[in-house]
Amino acid sequence: MDILIMAGQLMLSLMILVTLHELGHFMPARWFNTRVEKFYLFFDPWFALFKARKVNGSWSVASIFNKNKDYPEDQKDATEYGIGWLPLGGYVKIAGMIDESMDTEQMKQPPQPWEFRSKPAWQRLIIMLGGVTVNFILGFLLYAMVLWVWGEAYLPSENVKYGIFVDSLGMEMGLQDGDKVLSVGDAPFVKFNDRLVIREIIINNADNIKVERDGETVRIPVDEKFVSILSSRETKNRLLFGARTPFEVDAVAKNSPAEQAGLQPNDRIIGFNEVATPYFTDFQRLARTHKNQEVTLTLLRNQSDSLQVALTTTEAGTIGVMAKGLSHYFETRRQEYSLAQALPLGVTKGLGFLNDQLKAFGQMFKGRIKVSESLGGLGSIGGMFGGEWVWERFWLMTAILSLILAFMNLLPIPALDGGHVMFLLYEMVSGRKPSDKFLEYATTFGFILVLGLIVYANGLDIWNAIKGFFGR
Repeated sequence: MDILIMAGQLMLSLMILVTLHELGHFMPARWFNTRVEKFYLFFDPWFALFKARKVNGSWSVASIFNKNKDYPEDQKDATEYGIGWLPLGGYVKIAGMIDESMDTEQMKQPPQPWEFRSKPAWQRLIIMLGGVTVNFILGFLLYAMVLWVWGEAYLPSENVKYGIFVDSLGMEMGLQDGDKVLSVGDAPFVKFNDRLVIREIIINNADNIKVERDGETVRIPVDEKFVSILSSRETKNRLLFGARTPFEVDAVAKNSPAEQAGLQPNDRIIGFNEVATPYFTDFQRLARTHKNQEVTLTLLRNQSDSLQVALTTTEAGTIGVMAKGLSHYFETRRQEYSLAQALPLGVTKGLGFLNDQLKAFGQMFKGRIKVSESLGGLGSIGGMFGGEWVWERFWLMTAILSLILAFMNLLPIPALDGGHVMFLLYEMVSGRKPSDKFLEYATTFGFILVLGLIVYANGLDIWNAIKGFFGR
């Protein structure tokens, strides 16, 4: 069920983004009286799921579900709207333009006044920039709307009074249980989130972490090797550290070892086989090394009564209770924003995300981040939506994808918008237009390159899924 929810969110997000991106090309083309032959959501090699044209006020519809799969000749000049079967993007086919459709026969005919190639360079530039412009605006706007509707929830670092518990990777970096993180490089650690530490190390080259340890400020140097380690596919989602809490029972599972031993909600577990476990992670680490074994727990009941109970742990090293969460121990905050505050902050957050992408590209070129560890296909993107449909996360992910789509489309690769813009700028500066044959070859090369990247990224997803299935 989770995978269906993730796939549904990804599909809806892509439909919104692709449609609006192509509308960004479609509208200025129409404004400049340029004929648009096709407007498609998703690609339609060999056949389309659905297509329609409007001529003289009436619609003619064709699909794979009926026999009317083509149109009368008098409808050939109308825009064809359709839905393809290959969900890797979408396109508008503009008359007189060399694009991924490779309609070279049209380019052999004399230029017509309604064609793209007949329009002034500045109009062609606006048409080509329309898609990414819409995606940039949409990304900023969605960031702002999320802030306006839901605000921004966070746990202030100053409220994490028990310090942190550290996973093995954090220990390798030099962090210790009980540390209180103060800053990462030059950035103060105000909002408690280990992802912020990872971001500063990978993106901003932070070379130290300052913590409070036993009442003293300690500077922990960060070895450069952790840039590639933290950005690798195997470790990028691993916990670096978390907020340390006591172990108080919130609920007891039916027929569990804890229920059979008489544990109750609000009991506080403070010992395991006479070893003090003041915090939940202390207990968890010991329990994992005593799977399916009889153990003795020390409890505090009613905040003062000390009890000892014996039970047998499960084969997974658990006892069958749910611990109280962070909200029981720490006060979180949710920053609310008015619309006037959210709009500029949405732009700021969007620009900050784009700045991180540029820096990440720089780290890739320097070899500090492996390309194979950073690329992902539809599977990786879908996983980012999560297995539960949460509208706040959905719109935030759609904002991120919109900005990524705009950023990637601006890359100066033939067949992408950025490639067309590059050739148009060359024409505007030099006064010379590249030949149609050159544009045809360049677009073919760019299309093969982009298709190769898509296949490679999705191939990585498949390969990692196979490795995960076989436990390698």
